Amino acid sequence: MDMMKRVPIREQAPEERAHNFEEVCLGYTEEEARAEASRCLNCKNPRCVAGCPVSIDIPGFLQQVIAGQEAKAAGIIAESSALPAVCGRVCPQETQCEGVCIRGIKGEPVAIGKLERYVADWAREHKLEPQNTSEKNGQRVAVIGAGPAGLTCAGELAKLGYEVKIFEALHEPGGVLVYGIPEFRLPKDTVVAHEVENVKKLGVEIETNTIVGKSVSVDDLLDHEGYDAVFIGSGAGLPMFMHIPGETASGVFSANEFLTRNNLMKAFREDYDTPIFAGKRAIVVGGGNVAMDAARTALRLGAETHIVYRRSEAELPARVEEVHHAKEEGVIFDLLTNPVEILEDENGWVRAVRVIHMELGEPDASGRRRPVEIPGSEEEIPADTVIMALGTSPNPLLASTTKGLDTNRRGCLIADEKSGQTTREGVFAGGDAVIGAATVILAMGAGKQAARGIDEYLKAKRV
Repeated sequence: MDMMKRVPIREQAPEERAHNFEEVCLGYTEEEARAEASRCLNCKNPRCVAGCPVSIDIPGFLQQVIAGQEAKAAGIIAESSALPAVCGRVCPQETQCEGVCIRGIKGEPVAIGKLERYVADWAREHKLEPQNTSEKNGQRVAVIGAGPAGLTCAGELAKLGYEVKIFEALHEPGGVLVYGIPEFRLPKDTVVAHEVENVKKLGVEIETNTIVGKSVSVDDLLDHEGYDAVFIGSGAGLPMFMHIPGETASGVFSANEFLTRNNLMKAFREDYDTPIFAGKRAIVVGGGNVAMDAARTALRLGAETHIVYRRSEAELPARVEEVHHAKEEGVIFDLLTNPVEILEDENGWVRAVRVIHMELGEPDASGRRRPVEIPGSEEEIPADTVIMALGTSPNPLLASTTKGLDTNRRGCLIADEKSGQTTREGVFAGGDAVIGAATVILAMGAGKQAARGIDEYLKAKRV
């Protein structure tokens, strides 16, 4: 075996998976996992641990995989992460743990994410259950939002002895894991539901269909419902649009709506009646992971799908793996192209998008070269569906219904970076509600830090 190269991972063939919603990546076998884990150098100063937002003991769990001790490996991961099968699938490991792996200096980094997935899937298949041996400390914490930040914060607090209840607006817990990320990247009934169940087994209660700010307020939770602290992990679910002519035409969707219908409301399944319209030709505007998810979903629903992005491929913010998979499946990339108008037919439906071609100028504040319009380069791209995947911001509902809860100019809650403490005493926040739309693992890291902040705050009140 060439120790400089990682063990290849099996995947569904592109021509097959482009027509189904089954998982693309098939995972490692036991033998493949051992071989890949054995590439770990077991460094004395493991940079991969520092590169992980939840600080998993990566060399520790890899050594257990090599030894054939999957149960022990799962136990090591569980000390740091409540959602390992999710993270193993959707984390951008290439910019985190794997990005700083010493193996990666001269060869390919160890496939840490795929090995985390292997261990988590093994634990699920062998019915390993999380243990919570903590004594109840008599204090109660309310958590708003059952997404990655809320689930992580709740699980950590339960392990510290708190009585925790999560309030979730939708009818299923999971947040972006159930409504945003497609089934072919993250199976819902097996992977997500199981990891949510594991958080509940730590003693966390989850109440769905409850919109905090409407059904009940943060003030009610603190002043009348007997909670000692509140954590806000409500995410960033408010979609952004371009504000160009024609954006209100029928057939224009936000990626949020399109993916929520398909994922959470299971529009891709024949036995569900959820309406969804992908049309014969779909244009997805944007270049991030959400744009790839929307494009690959529209493709599977039968549309010829184009990604329209104003920069070049080198500037695509999406994970390289997602771009590679999208191309393999037949998504067409119209790069250095930007929409200027959505054109309607006589019935008010999208018929085409007028775009202008771009070239890259000088770098902007983000360090990426700024796209500049090429005069006279406009053209029309026929389409009957346009999906806007331009990012999201936090919903203003909680801030507008809670006294003393301040936000910044982007509508994000202001919270201490280390403790998660907001401008309102007893109220903590983390994840996308604080930093704007980001990754699952960053939200989990914030949830974990906030749990520590809440614990310190409430311990001080106990004295």
